[in-house]
Amino acid sequence: MATTLAKVGESDLSWLAAERAMRAADESEDPLSLVSAARSGTHALLANGRYEDALELGNTAAAWLTRQVREDDPAALSLLGMIHLRAAVAAARHQDRPTAYSLLDQANRLADQLGSDENRWQTCFGPTNVELHRLSIELDLENIPYVVEHGGIDVSHMPAERAVSHRIDYARALCLRGRVDESFSELREAERTSPQLVRNNPRVRETLRDLRKQSPVTGGSHSSELLAMAQRCRAVQ
Repeated sequence: MATTLAKVGESDLSWLAAERAMRAADESEDPLSLVSAARSGTHALLANGRYEDALELGNTAAAWLTRQVREDDPAALSLLGMIHLRAAVAAARHQDRPTAYSLLDQANRLADQLGSDENRWQTCFGPTNVELHRLSIELDLENIPYVVEHGGIDVSHMPAERAVSHRIDYARALCLRGRVDESFSELREAERTSPQLVRNNPRVRETLRDLRKQSPVTGGSHSSELLAMAQRCRAVQ
């Protein structure tokens, strides 16, 4: 719940839900439940712009889980890898490139150990998700050419929420490179997959506004479709 709230822009409610989840998990004394709740907490902190706090929470949870579980437990490896990825995003948004890359490398080693994309504990963790986070992190670090060059990843086998998040990031990068039609195509595909996630996403609104600035003022179905989507996403009044 906290993760979904963060992705639709409800940052305050997201943190409230994450706090409750962490308290309940702490009472359960189950290490996997506690780390899963901490992962939700990192989403909420990121949504609130508290990047240093998100990084600290992620690193603390990862260190604690490492001491609590067997190294060959796939569920634990998935949660540990996902915590590393969320901490890496926090580091990137804090513009700490070395830490972000170090955490990505740690997550990548765990993904290689698992060997496939799985959805244990609703993490979607595996090699593909590591690459999707790498692209998101490069976008936060303003390495737009890298995202454009490597962003055409097949996400058809990924859960809808993760696939949509990637398409939004990829669309943003394409927009920043002036590739209007491709960017708009990614946003439309994301909206077809999950209208709610797209229409409530601040980055989508930002991208749509920039696409409209780059598009012709008059004529054509493309401009009409772009305006219609901008209105659905509340990117225009």
